[in-house]
Amino acid sequence: GELALRFNTCGVSDAMSMGTPGMRYSLPSREVIADSVEMVMQAQCYDGLVAVPGCDKNLPGCLIAIARLNRPALVVYGGTIKPGVHLNQRVDVISAFQSYGELIAGRISAAERRDLLHQACPGVGACGGMYTANTMACAIEAMGMALPYSASTPALEKAAECHAVGPVIQHLLARDICPRQIMTRAAFDNAITVVMAMGGSTNAVIHLLAVAHALDMPLSLDDFQAISARVPVLADLKPSGRYLMQDVHDVGGLPAVMKRLLEAGLLDGECLTVTGTSLADNLRNVAPLGEGQQVIAEVSAPLQARGHIRILRGNLAEAGAVGKITGKEGTCFVGPARVFDHEEDALQAIEQGRVNRGDVLVIRYAGPLGAPGMPEMLGITATLAGAGLTEHVAVLTDGRFSGGSHGFLVGHVVPEAYAGGMLGLLQDDDRVTLDGDQGVISVALSDAEIAARRQSWCAPAALDHEVPALLDKFRHSVTTASTGCVTSGLRPAPE
Repeated sequence: GELALRFNTCGVSDAMSMGTPGMRYSLPSREVIADSVEMVMQAQCYDGLVAVPGCDKNLPGCLIAIARLNRPALVVYGGTIKPGVHLNQRVDVISAFQSYGELIAGRISAAERRDLLHQACPGVGACGGMYTANTMACAIEAMGMALPYSASTPALEKAAECHAVGPVIQHLLARDICPRQIMTRAAFDNAITVVMAMGGSTNAVIHLLAVAHALDMPLSLDDFQAISARVPVLADLKPSGRYLMQDVHDVGGLPAVMKRLLEAGLLDGECLTVTGTSLADNLRNVAPLGEGQQVIAEVSAPLQARGHIRILRGNLAEAGAVGKITGKEGTCFVGPARVFDHEEDALQAIEQGRVNRGDVLVIRYAGPLGAPGMPEMLGITATLAGAGLTEHVAVLTDGRFSGGSHGFLVGHVVPEAYAGGMLGLLQDDDRVTLDGDQGVISVALSDAEIAARRQSWCAPAALDHEVPALLDKFRHSVTTASTGCVTSGLRPAPE
């Protein structure tokens, strides 16, 4: 009984742009998506929205627009890819990235790598592990803005969900149920809780901060840390675990995981959802996770007793940094800095064996201002993983990490190097401490030494040469990573 009119927006494939200058456009694309969806919806006076995003920045981009518009809306996640198979082992896009490190370390042959590349991505869908797309899909479903099972249903099995959308959006329109009634602070806590339990991407921090900003809702790094301190990691999912999102689907889907969290008192079941009923109502008749499955642990026997996303502060990041610390590589890393102003130089150093066990690999001028655009460092972390260095080298950056990255990782450093942050003052062999337990990120330098270095510091001139127009616009409007890298002021919801 409704008239549906389709419109499209842009999308950046991180898998294609990773490790190239094009990766600088990934995070800005979130803002372009949000602006373009808002523009069409407002200009053409549409009553409601069904958003169908399918990759990392697309999901938060659509959700930011939904938050601004506050018209009846829901999200249909495009769905995860099925796993590939190489030498009788399941592989995915991260396996492909890591194969380069395996090649340069002599662990596989060029022919083996070529075959893996052909098998890694066997069809449509977003990257298969608990990477950023699947992380944000889980957050959106936990927040109540998608139908149950949306996050975990594979791309090739979406027909039933799509057929269900018509009556749901009609019901939302008829009852005038708008996103701000659903996207409450309690709903955000639910979303962050699910991100922690699923071992999700650090990008969820930036994206959820940005969505909260669009709602004029107070949300800070401290809120993520508070939830991380009380929510265990339950999902044994890649990149640090064994399984893929397809496996979550096979053992019962995200609603079964949330039912386990709800029964443990970790979720607020009273939150309203796009079904028109509460989260607890949605989960009431969901079958529990199957006996004997190993994908999702019991709350009483978690993979990690507290969340893997840790907020760190200290003289290297006075306004905060975000760590991805699963505990598999320990929870505290102390070592000499190996400092690089460009990702390509760091990759070359790994290739040439100039990055040693025990080093803290620093990649700076990669923040929202410095790059500009805050690219992800998957090429670096995947090469370290393939070379067998994940457990022995920490990576520190004012840029971001792909959800597919794993190891001892600390990113989102604020203030960033380009803005005069301490990261820009680091030199090789400075002793750096990254402590996930105490939430500390520091360098062992005296105040006098820091002052002397600051007096002679200036950002590399090359960073300001030939910045493309869109990235220049982003640089001049973006906020810090600790506030979500947003480019818009607060605005009231339309009447």
